[in-house]
Amino acid sequence: MTTLPLSPSPTFSGNQRSRLKKHTLLFRYLAEINLILGAWYLQWRIGHSINFSVWWLAIPLLLAEIYSYLGGVMFTIGLWRPLVRQVKSLDQLSPPIAQAKYPSVDIFVTCYNEPPDMVEQTTRAALAIDYPTTKLRVYVLDDGNSPEMRTMTQTLGLEDLQSPLLQVEVTQLKGERSRLLDQLEHIQQLALDTAAAAQFLQTQPEEQHAAVEALHTLQKVTIALDPTHPNLGDRLLAEQRRLKAAIHQTELDLADLVRCRYIARPKPSGKPHHAKAGNINYAIFSGETTGDFILTLDADHIPKPQFLKRVLPYFYTYSPWKGQYESNRIALVQTPQDFYNLPADDPFGHRAHLFYGPIQQGKDGLNSAFYTGTNALLRREALVSVGLSYFSEAYAKDITRLDEFDLIGGMSSSSITEDMNTAMRLHGAGWRSVYHNELLAEGLAPDDLSSTFKQRLRWAQGTIQVLLQENPWFKPGLSFWQRLQYFQTMYSYFSGFATVIFIACPIIYFFTGLIPVSAYGNDFALHFFPAFIINRLTFTVATWGIPAGEVWRSEQYAIALFPLFIQAVWSVFTKRPLKFQVTPKQRQSGIYLRLVRLQLIVFGLTLMGIVWSLGLFAVGQLQDPWVHLLNGGWAIYNLVLLWAVIRAAVWQPKA
Repeated sequence: MTTLPLSPSPTFSGNQRSRLKKHTLLFRYLAEINLILGAWYLQWRIGHSINFSVWWLAIPLLLAEIYSYLGGVMFTIGLWRPLVRQVKSLDQLSPPIAQAKYPSVDIFVTCYNEPPDMVEQTTRAALAIDYPTTKLRVYVLDDGNSPEMRTMTQTLGLEDLQSPLLQVEVTQLKGERSRLLDQLEHIQQLALDTAAAAQFLQTQPEEQHAAVEALHTLQKVTIALDPTHPNLGDRLLAEQRRLKAAIHQTELDLADLVRCRYIARPKPSGKPHHAKAGNINYAIFSGETTGDFILTLDADHIPKPQFLKRVLPYFYTYSPWKGQYESNRIALVQTPQDFYNLPADDPFGHRAHLFYGPIQQGKDGLNSAFYTGTNALLRREALVSVGLSYFSEAYAKDITRLDEFDLIGGMSSSSITEDMNTAMRLHGAGWRSVYHNELLAEGLAPDDLSSTFKQRLRWAQGTIQVLLQENPWFKPGLSFWQRLQYFQTMYSYFSGFATVIFIACPIIYFFTGLIPVSAYGNDFALHFFPAFIINRLTFTVATWGIPAGEVWRSEQYAIALFPLFIQAVWSVFTKRPLKFQVTPKQRQSGIYLRLVRLQLIVFGLTLMGIVWSLGLFAVGQLQDPWVHLLNGGWAIYNLVLLWAVIRAAVWQPKA
């Protein structure tokens, strides 16, 4: 695990601080050289090396290279200012915040047909978070409406009530209720005595003097109850009402001590349900949740006890002029995702220390840290205010959407990647985000290729969907750098088309002798190799601290998933219906070579081309050995990239 947890007891002055990631200046120097050499190479390619005799291949290759260069420019800008943040825990702030002033937090555990024992593990961990018991509620948002899930949640709720901390609260509330009941009984008796005395005055005139004295005594006893009432009877009635209201409140507080709760929304047929976004939004607007902040957890992501105390301080700024902490404009704090079920070699490329490291830190430096759906804390005020604004726009266009109010008024429901779209909307409304690079929850990663492909396809489709619906370049409220960061992510999913060109060129050359570049030799070497070497050095510095094997695996999957990326683009642009598919949390056993048919075909053709070239060399008929050598190296590089996903298709866990 390369995401190093920040010290729970930092010694720096103030409550939080940030600095640039190590080696950032070295990265910047190399990046500048890399961009200059890349541009120099491209201008040479455009002006001196296009083979117009095979323009149908030469032009696509040039466009693919330009696409890759522009993607590299945006990627470099995104890493220009990576922030490393440090923050003191909530209970270590200076000056301190009294526990009574801690904000209330709702934890949403979102699930849909996952095994109850998996959700139970996450829910137990959420209940065990180190936070005042009266300020924390855990909600199992069961979109599958499972009786087993409901029973599990209710059982946990009753079990939680027996915990020592809650028993202290129960004892205190019961004691307060008993005291109030005693007071009420005493006041009711006084009222009876007062009524009896009044009746006695009317029926026994000769005893009026004694009765008046008794009334004076009662008045002295009750004078402190409510001096605003004109007479004793009114005072007693007012005090009875007050005590009954106080008793009712203690009973509500006792009922409110149930911290583990179950919510399953109604899902009428024929109406849109908006998947995970609708599940969360219903919980927000159903009236059952009221927390100032919302922690979203996927069903399998187990939080650590210190989660809230490590993240909440970002949402407050101390005002020395007012002598108190005030809410700021931070809407969300995202923490890393990592997994506890991955094998050592991670054949599916789930380790994401590149994204949950330099990339998110760089986005944080540009106030563009992404919300990724789980392990994040959101400010309810920001989520609701922005969500309602977008709902009003949707309603203005189509009044029939009024009955969807509680499903689309918070989290974005217009894309199957509701998390990124929600973050973009929050940024557009002027709210800020923070990336806190400390591992505070771990989950389960898909451990078969079928589940992995479902997850990656949903990410790609949803991201492109957002591009078409809410293009960041035209979205009001975003800064230039925020627009660039969102667009860069969307842009990256079009790489499948460029990859087709890159893997096709050496195959075409091996079997036809056609080359898209007209100038090989010293001129080519002079322009290509310096740019390539500096590019690799720049990337190495950018990923400093991340295991080389993990970085390489992420690079392999970025290329090897080209059919999936093309499928995602095609499905969105042809407006095919897209469904939110929950990633299976349990291994789907099997061999999945059928899912990598195109990769297998390309792998086979490339391998045949290399063998054909070697055969020509063996019989002495090889023309242009230098060109064959270059294409051979290119082909081998492609094979190594494709091998990752082919191996994953047949991978089986050790028995």
